[in-house]
Amino acid sequence: MTSQPEPSAAELARYLEQRGDLSKPWNLQMLRLQKLKEEKGSLTPEAYLEKIRDAHQDLMRLGRFWEGRESEVFGGMFQPSELIEPLPGSAEDR
Repeated sequence: MTSQPEPSAAELARYLEQRGDLSKPWNLQMLRLQKLKEEKGSLTPEAYLEKIRDAHQDLMRLGRFWEGRESEVFGGMFQPSELIEPLPGSAEDR
């Protein structure tokens, strides 16, 4: 059984942009990881690991962002979250 090749970061960005989904944090994280896969060969193992750690930290910060957003994610109905993480200007904000 052959698997479909993954889209390049440029193809993924174009697809997300066409759908209007480029600003959604979980999609940006997918795009970030795809770009990182493509850069892996040009990075030292330490630099690659550091970038993976940064991406993981950012992904974990999305954890509470998902709460209560099931209808938006799975049903396509947007409802603004009352919780913004991290708070702008806080130590966790990059």
